[in-house]
Amino acid sequence: MSDQPGPPSSTSLAQCVVLDGIAGSPGYAIGRTVVVDTRRQGGARRHIPKHAADDEVDRFTRAVEFAARELREVEERTRERATRLESSILAAYLLMVEDETLRDEVERRIRIDHLCAEWALSATVEEMASQLRSGGDPYLAERSHDFEFVGDRILGALSGRASILALPGDKAPCVIVAHDLSPTETVGLTRDRVLGIVTEVGTRTSHTAILARALEIPAVVGVAGLLGRVGDGDVVAVDGVHGRIVVNPFAELMAEHEGRSQRFQAAVLARQKLRDRPIITRCGVPIELRANIELPSEAEVALSQGARGIGLYRTEFLYVDRSSPPTEDEHYETYRRVIEAVMPLPVTLRTFDIGGDKFVSSLQLPIDMNPALGLRAVRLGLARPELLLTQLRAMIRASAHGPLRVMVPMIASIGELRAVRALFERARQEVDAAGHARAPHIPLGMMVEVPSAAIMAHEFAREAEFMSIGTNDLVQYALAVDRSSPELAYLASFFDPAILRLIAGVVRAGADYQRPVTLCGAMASDQLASVLLLGLGLRELSMEASAIPAIREAIAEVTLAEAADVSREAAALVTASEVERCLLDRFAERLDID
Repeated sequence: MSDQPGPPSSTSLAQCVVLDGIAGSPGYAIGRTVVVDTRRQGGARRHIPKHAADDEVDRFTRAVEFAARELREVEERTRERATRLESSILAAYLLMVEDETLRDEVERRIRIDHLCAEWALSATVEEMASQLRSGGDPYLAERSHDFEFVGDRILGALSGRASILALPGDKAPCVIVAHDLSPTETVGLTRDRVLGIVTEVGTRTSHTAILARALEIPAVVGVAGLLGRVGDGDVVAVDGVHGRIVVNPFAELMAEHEGRSQRFQAAVLARQKLRDRPIITRCGVPIELRANIELPSEAEVALSQGARGIGLYRTEFLYVDRSSPPTEDEHYETYRRVIEAVMPLPVTLRTFDIGGDKFVSSLQLPIDMNPALGLRAVRLGLARPELLLTQLRAMIRASAHGPLRVMVPMIASIGELRAVRALFERARQEVDAAGHARAPHIPLGMMVEVPSAAIMAHEFAREAEFMSIGTNDLVQYALAVDRSSPELAYLASFFDPAILRLIAGVVRAGADYQRPVTLCGAMASDQLASVLLLGLGLRELSMEASAIPAIREAIAEVTLAEAADVSREAAALVTASEVERCLLDRFAERLDID
């Protein structure tokens, strides 16, 4: 069964206003819009006399206090009905509002540059957001919006504008249309009030999309020119599966859309019944599908989708939006929550993949000309071992609460792996000396996302206890393509034969040395790619939780013999398009792929 029927025909769409975006949260909805223009209104931009600096600093301080108080009130009012995800994001916003680095930089601009509070705040927020966007990491680039939201909250306090979204009480359930929405604006939204969400900016990792998925509200994000094409009270059909909206659809298309919605809901119910059953191929071989998550509360969502544990827990959010690194106890409590949420299933924690002075300003690191190739991930950890030791001790302590593996990103040389192992052993000794409980053994593995690691896979397999292939960065580095560039997206294909050969080599190395090998990149979320990966010998995949049901169905439709056969055929091809066409010809009809 498929929940992804093809989009309406081009003939029928020619008569409607159709806008394409990004599928933020799966599902279908039709309703009248409520347009909420939450774009930053800006503020005064004027120089002030030197003697007025104290007054401007006081204005800014009061605005920060007001914005923080407002956030706390929202958290208090919604404590009973807010999801853990919403609560954790609100907590992060509160930390950002009260961040010392933000306050100090705004005060510096007021006192040294003689800017009014509004201008000083706007300039500081713009600079911090720009640093995040230029770092080359899509997750951190998306977090730049959070700085802008926080700046807007404080600007609102300076000008007296309200910052909490309130839907009209007399409105029927509606589709919200906005430039973007922050957690403070979405925390009160519920499925009985909101049919769908459409925003002008955002990606699948934006908070709007994450919260929409958690609330199971269909959403399309990143719709360019949205507010210039959709008015308040328009009827909009939201297609959160294909990332498309239709404005004021005619009756025939509305009926077609409603049919899609009914089929989608039927597919969701059918998949929910299957979520606790073993994931097996058509020939009866079990396959492990695990989830990639970024926040502790996403663990529950992963289990609801049928995940057999957490294959990649990204720890970067612990370092974002704060002026000092997290403490060992903060690390430990976070990891403990994730492990206990999925017990007895396993969790793989990845050490931080951060770098440069992009958001941990207390590190005072130089800004790299090319952050993707600079001081990031394991390189930063080895350059600042106290940071990595703090995290490793917390991970080791967390192992007392359930099955746990520790994985290190961006390993490029044997020397790096050995250096991390030495720190890991030191951290274990320090945990023991402090009298903390831990598991008798904690596997230490590595991500294979740098071409040198894939090329040297056999040598790494002798020393790493497991390997996880990160195809997102592997594609970027092997094909020399900036994966965050829309203009080059057509080149960044995981079907490229060069990528397939690198993956095959890592899988062979794992088999030769009896080391577990998994794959945790976006490639695992693609139905056709998942079949190919089975054929290459992988038996464990980790992906965004929402993709698990569809991949389960794809796996159930093929035998390992068929998968191996198509992988051999693909190995003889020389372009990504040829590989993808080969897979489509063999499996598109069976997997119901357009």
